Amino acid sequence: QVQLVESGGGLVQAGGSLRLSCAASGRTYSRAAMGWFRQAPGKEREFVAGINWSGSWIVYGDSVKGRFTISTDNAKNTVYLEMNSLKPEDTAVYYCGASAVGGGRWPKDYDYWGQGTQVTVSS
Repeated sequence: QVQLVESGGGLVQAGGSLRLSCAASGRTYSRAAMGWFRQAPGKEREFVAGINWSGSWIVYGDSVKGRFTISTDNAKNTVYLEMNSLKPEDTAVYYCGASAVGGGRWPKDYDYWGQGTQVTVSS
């Protein structure tokens, strides 16, 4: 199976930056690609960014394009999300997901999830 452990969330002022980390372990077959989603109270889970371990597939949600950067450190089995120019609307619980089928833009494309980490952006 796959285990995902997230870190890096916290409170930041608007315009600031945070870096989230997701450490993955378990069967590589079940984590061919990784993704970040976020969910605010009363809203659906929203796709933020996705990447596979070779870097041949990288995609961003429209709301974060140009501000966030997803990357991997394959030696550490870790995925990062660099978040810059943060806005109050970025406030949400951020989840790391692992996809056995190679990724996608929908929660149904991911088979394993981390516990989530809270990101709060104040104005």
